Amino acid sequence: MEEIKMRVEHVSKSFPGVKALTDIDFAVRKGTVHALCGENGAGKSTLMKIINGIYKADAGQIYIDEEPVEIKNPIQAREHGISMIAQELNYVPDLTVEENLFLGRLPVNGFGKVDWKLVRTEAEKFLEEQNLSYSPTQTLRTLTVSDIQMLEIIKAITNNAQIIIMDEPTSSISQKEVELLFGKIEELREKGVSIIYISHKMDELFAIADDITVIRDGSVVNTHRVEDLLPENAEQSDIEEATNIIIGEMVGRKLENVYPKTEVPIGEVALEVKNFCCKNIFEDINFYVRKGEIVGFAGLVGAGRTETMRAVYGLDHHDSGTAMLNGKELRLKDPRTSIDNGLIMLSEDRREYGLIPVRSVMENASIASLKNYIYGGYTHRAKERENVTKYFKKMQVKTPTLETPISSLSGGNAQKVLLSRWMLCEPDVMILDEPTRGIDVGAKFEIYKLMTEIVKEDKAIIMVSSELAELIGMCDRIYIMCQGRITGCLSRDEFSQERIMMCATGLMKS
Repeated sequence: MEEIKMRVEHVSKSFPGVKALTDIDFAVRKGTVHALCGENGAGKSTLMKIINGIYKADAGQIYIDEEPVEIKNPIQAREHGISMIAQELNYVPDLTVEENLFLGRLPVNGFGKVDWKLVRTEAEKFLEEQNLSYSPTQTLRTLTVSDIQMLEIIKAITNNAQIIIMDEPTSSISQKEVELLFGKIEELREKGVSIIYISHKMDELFAIADDITVIRDGSVVNTHRVEDLLPENAEQSDIEEATNIIIGEMVGRKLENVYPKTEVPIGEVALEVKNFCCKNIFEDINFYVRKGEIVGFAGLVGAGRTETMRAVYGLDHHDSGTAMLNGKELRLKDPRTSIDNGLIMLSEDRREYGLIPVRSVMENASIASLKNYIYGGYTHRAKERENVTKYFKKMQVKTPTLETPISSLSGGNAQKVLLSRWMLCEPDVMILDEPTRGIDVGAKFEIYKLMTEIVKEDKAIIMVSSELAELIGMCDRIYIMCQGRITGCLSRDEFSQERIMMCATGLMKS
């Protein structure tokens, strides 16, 4: 008989104005990877937060090793052998790597003081085991999102947990790091550790999962054994068929065309960047995007894509080079100047640079365009609500009310609020850095459709993405970067994953 490591029975949870979970039954076998699928707002993260003690269920029971347990907080969850890597990275930017690794569990000596020598020794050991080159004394502010994601994964693994919840663990890491993670998951599975794996990347699920549970609108739709979905020696067509089954259960409908790309008349150059340089970060960057175009930027983690875009937007400095917006030189002074001139940027790290957690969804959406609602010394709330509501309908944002704190929304819905924020600014050029990170296939489809509608309005989009499939599916041209330089520019009839990766690794220039 198969051993059940953890199960929940009849779990329900409501928030003001919304029923998040309804009578959930869910079980994880010992030493298996159990994937949890569903659209943003389906209830996946809510269920995991109940298991991890962040939320208290309104009804239901959790069992570990068939014993009923009550988990009131994450500390108790850790005592029961549960560790969680959250979708929104939880870290303290000004603490060091070693402090973040041991946050909440700092070892103390016989005198009741923190044993910093042990902290340093263990941190160095963990970093060496994972082949990570950071110093234990580096602050997390100096690391990339990818680096921080890997540290969060290490932190969860080093807790000696028997149940590890991974919520979108590969959303910010490179393919090489994904392979390292999958290798670590295999080691954990062999040791009898159970893993709950949440991801919107279907290829990942079929690569590592033993079981898949689909949740829609707060209820379990189905649970599958992967061995029942895929035959032995499965071919690509088998994987595609199984993927369609899961996606159909997730969204409740069949998605015919994942990338709704349409031909749009190409106009004049909207943004042109010439001879852009920043010492040791990027060099001799030249690119342009025309009205009606979606231009992609591909490259491996650390290639310099985000750093280049941040400098173009005025967030970071550059040493030399110019940017022309609608034929006029853009003073790369600060983001406010860029916004006023019709250039906006959606950041890849919504937690650090996008969301204002203590504010409502409406305030988060309208903050960049508030000047449009202030006249006569007053903020005209009716007009603000009208415009925010219009874009929320376009983006299909799921929120109980406009006054709901954005911290209570799912990651995907929060991302759509940020997209609405920049749409409200009515920009001419939009830089979208990883716009679909952590978003389900249904929501991605809506964002792709919106991108197409935007460029139809004589606007231009630059899309930075680590997902080659979406770049190939949505872009008119793709620039590829490697080690701070542009190594290729491909037109639509030249697209292929092989050519992009050759340029991204510096093995070929186009």
